[in-house]
Amino acid sequence: MAYSAGDTILDDEYNAFANSSSSPFGYNHIAGTGSASDKLGLGQSDITTVSAGAAITASQWNTLFTGIINIANHTNVSTSVGSVSAGSTIEIVSALTTDLASIATAVAAGSPAASALTTTSAQTTVTTSSEGWDNTATQEISITWSNANEMRWFFNAGGKIRFTATATASSVSAKDTAFVALGQGFANLDIGSLATTRSATGQSLTTNGLSNGFYDLSTGYTTIIKLTQNSYAAYDANTIEVSAKLNASPGSSTVMTIKMVAFDDAADTQYTSGNVAGAATDVKNTPKMVSAVAFINPTTNEGLSTAYTPSSSAQVSNSTT
Repeated sequence: MAYSAGDTILDDEYNAFANSSSSPFGYNHIAGTGSASDKLGLGQSDITTVSAGAAITASQWNTLFTGIINIANHTNVSTSVGSVSAGSTIEIVSALTTDLASIATAVAAGSPAASALTTTSAQTTVTTSSEGWDNTATQEISITWSNANEMRWFFNAGGKIRFTATATASSVSAKDTAFVALGQGFANLDIGSLATTRSATGQSLTTNGLSNGFYDLSTGYTTIIKLTQNSYAAYDANTIEVSAKLNASPGSSTVMTIKMVAFDDAADTQYTSGNVAGAATDVKNTPKMVSAVAFINPTTNEGLSTAYTPSSSAQVSNSTT
């Protein structure tokens, strides 16, 4: 007998709503541990299933409905479930399958409409040791979670890692200003579950890997974005590239590492007055590069009973050539 309005709910039908790990997914797979292959799981407590032949009580229905409502609130998904009391008919939960599918879709997409998020200050900042590098400035920052499940639950709940790349110089030259403009072209890079967003639009987008998010990364670096400077013609070959990698596949990884490389590839054509030999004087007039990460953390403000966040971040490398 299929589950439908007017019929008596069977224990195995209720258990499927609560615990199915295949499509259509049950609440526990969507909101509990879930799996990386389905991009599901939020680390919330499982609800219990019922024994074979047992009657389904109003309390058990309400436990299921409350869980659905809480996840729907966090993901900003509309549902039709409410609460029931003893003697209520099955008709009031006729849209249950649709409601579960809606929250599963939202979680698998990284809860993009979640508003229960808070942004931290910079957790790790890396600054080039000195001005005046010739070719490249490279900086890497790692972000670590307590375990692989918590890393996955963070991104599924709408969490993001925010990365910024800026430049600073004691005496600002045109080359310094070109790198400052490149940093402003990135503004905030927010790496989410399935994609990365860029909060600015300036400079030339040379490599667009913004469709890459947590689930797209591997143990080798994947380019997220590369910008080429276009504000100052003398340095329009200078670039900044940002990439990211994991220490294992999504679902097994516990560490994300983000790398920034600034390239001083433009030919140096600034000369001092009377420099008849034509020797460039601005070869090493490069700024200190500054990389920083902050966390956009899920919170418990709109339904989650537990929200998971990174445990730490740290500098991995800081070098120039």
